[in-house]
Amino acid sequence: MDMEEDNVLSGILMAAGGTDLDSQQCISRGAEVQKLGWRMSVCADQADAVLAKLAQLQLEQWESPAGRAYRTTLALQAASLRRGRDALREAAAATLRHARNVGSKPQSGF
Repeated sequence: MDMEEDNVLSGILMAAGGTDLDSQQCISRGAEVQKLGWRMSVCADQADAVLAKLAQLQLEQWESPAGRAYRTTLALQAASLRRGRDALREAAAATLRHARNVGSKPQSGF
């Protein structure tokens, strides 16, 4: 566990109100949910890298009908990937917000 995770767990523990079993379960859940949010953010960043590569491919100057069809297909795929990336970023943000809320509620469960 790295320093950032330790700080997050300490904050969740304080918000949960102690070290009893329910609080410890809450800490564990909050940390798991936060890790999920971070992984989702990494996936969105990876989608950005793919979009950059697609943009480079679209710049190729093929003048044939096949080249134009290829660029059109790339543009459609890039648009779809952008929508997916945007949805993933929104989901990651909501997941990270939820992770903070999990630790701030004393009852067990989500």
